[in-house]
Amino acid sequence: MHPLKRAVEYKGSVEFTRSELVGILAFSLRLMDVKTAKELIAKSLEEGLLEERDGLLVVNKSLLAEEEAEEDLFNEMVTHIADSLGWEREEVLEGIKALRERYGDLDEKVLAYLLGMDKGVDMSRFKDRLEL
Repeated sequence: MHPLKRAVEYKGSVEFTRSELVGILAFSLRLMDVKTAKELIAKSLEEGLLEERDGLLVVNKSLLAEEEAEEDLFNEMVTHIADSLGWEREEVLEGIKALRERYGDLDEKVLAYLLGMDKGVDMSRFKDRLEL
């Protein structure tokens, strides 16, 4: 689940002050450290997942739902690779991390697809769902 969605569920609202959101992500939910929480907020503002209104950060629920759908595809791919190879999820994620180091900052779904193909896993069911 996306950290912003967890924060919304925790607070019960889509509006946060900046310090409140950092506190929820870093301390209440213990999802990340303060620096990472601030980076997530900055990235989310850039991507439109968060909007700044009247000094408050407001979560864009429709974009968050799209983001989660993409995460679901990634998780589905990781599970498929792990099941096909008899690996643990962590091993697949490590393989994806190694590919990121080799190929640079490609989308994680593309890296998962490449890892599966490289290891001989049938990834055809994901081909049309990838946004290239």
